[in-house]
Amino acid sequence: MSFGFDLDLLKTFAAVVDCGGFTKAAERVHLTQSTVSQQIKKLELNIGSALLRRDKSSGTVETTEAGELLLSYARRILATAAEAAEVMRKPFAPRTVRLGVPEDFAGRRLIDLLSGFSAASPHIRLDTVSGWSTELRRQLDAGEIDLALIKREPGNGQCLASWKEKLVWVQCATRSIEADPVPLAVFPVGCIYRDRAIRAIEQSGRRWRIAYTSQGLIGVQAAVASGLGISLLPSDAVLSEHRQLGPADGFDDQPASEIALVKGRASLSKEAKSLGGFLANNLG
Repeated sequence: MSFGFDLDLLKTFAAVVDCGGFTKAAERVHLTQSTVSQQIKKLELNIGSALLRRDKSSGTVETTEAGELLLSYARRILATAAEAAEVMRKPFAPRTVRLGVPEDFAGRRLIDLLSGFSAASPHIRLDTVSGWSTELRRQLDAGEIDLALIKREPGNGQCLASWKEKLVWVQCATRSIEADPVPLAVFPVGCIYRDRAIRAIEQSGRRWRIAYTSQGLIGVQAAVASGLGISLLPSDAVLSEHRQLGPADGFDDQPASEIALVKGRASLSKEAKSLGGFLANNLG
């Protein structure tokens, strides 16, 4: 016995039942009455059971027990097929790529770059989150994001691409700052700038204190500009209200840090690789 659930046969079968006869069913499915009859016979042969009882005097039909059972499945099969066809006719939903960016790096240039990527890649939905590098690493390890731009010590692990980041000491441009202990305006624990600043001051034999802590770059910039503290910042974060400090001021030049594009443990999708290549080629 072969259970061939041909969609055309099931459609014709359902039409015969709904119309109550072969003549009207033939009109509905746009076939001749003889073709409809042949299709019902083929379906019955495939199933191995009679599906319809024909009343020759009235020309009507009714389902057998087997026909009634098949009819419920036939309707579901036809509905599922119609739904699948409708979905496949629509454009495919965009694939999502999740990107993490440093809290102090989500500036206008990066936003413009990501906006340009989204406009050029409508088949990719870009979900971007900002956070500190330690949190972005955790999200990568947990599979919560696909790619991340993180701040780190140069060469500290594998990456898809990396860029050097010049760091400079800054203080208020109009006010002198106490030298002992050195007041620091810093980011939260785990930030490479904070760690570098504290380590450098300790190596110089001086004391330090945390004068101001901010979750965001704007807060640290404002604290320095107002004279609350000294900070170690990327050179592109220096404001006109800041004055750079150097060895003559007791602050040695610091080696560059690194911005690295890294991925999680899982293999990257084609869409994530596309974003990674775009950032590697345009972010430098």
